[in-house]
Amino acid sequence: MRREAVYQVVRDGILMGRAPSVREVQRALGLHSPDSARYHLDKLVAEGRLLKEAGIARGFRLPDGPASRIANRIPVIGHVQAGALTEAIEQPEGYLTQRPRGRGETELFALRVRGESMRDAGIFPGDLAIVRRQPTAESGQIVVAMVDGEATIKRLRFRGKRAELHPANPEFDVIHPDAKALQILGRVVEIRRFYDLAPIENSEN
Repeated sequence: MRREAVYQVVRDGILMGRAPSVREVQRALGLHSPDSARYHLDKLVAEGRLLKEAGIARGFRLPDGPASRIANRIPVIGHVQAGALTEAIEQPEGYLTQRPRGRGETELFALRVRGESMRDAGIFPGDLAIVRRQPTAESGQIVVAMVDGEATIKRLRFRGKRAELHPANPEFDVIHPDAKALQILGRVVEIRRFYDLAPIENSEN
């Protein structure tokens, strides 16, 4: 029964777009230690019910099949309010079919672009920014950051230890967020033009 519970926690996380870590499985089920969770996870991998990519903390996958195809969809969200990324991902507008990418590119969501602040970077209103969830990024990378209660797409740059969010349009100002208030939601890994894509699949299909 415990192994089945471990499987359900991992499966549910994968289907929501974020495979859990060993420690998160432990906490979710109130297990005594991470080793207990790891034992059951290893057994599930040995049984073929889960796949695991070596060297990736959240590297659990589902084998090929209907559930795997669902897990490979990217949730599309229109906007994100402060502290509500998980809720937005759990109630998306629809889904994109995820194309295979490099290792670790499974924790993805797609954010609909609003405004023209990143125009000169080739990012236009109506585009879909595919974002890899991560709490940090390097200088020069385009990120989704939470500013004044809304998610914004900007290029992250550091001036000393201070972070700046740069637009790619001279009509917009550089944002100088307070270090304690800045929240990086993820790094933009791909931009897709909505009208070049197959229709977004509704979650009920």
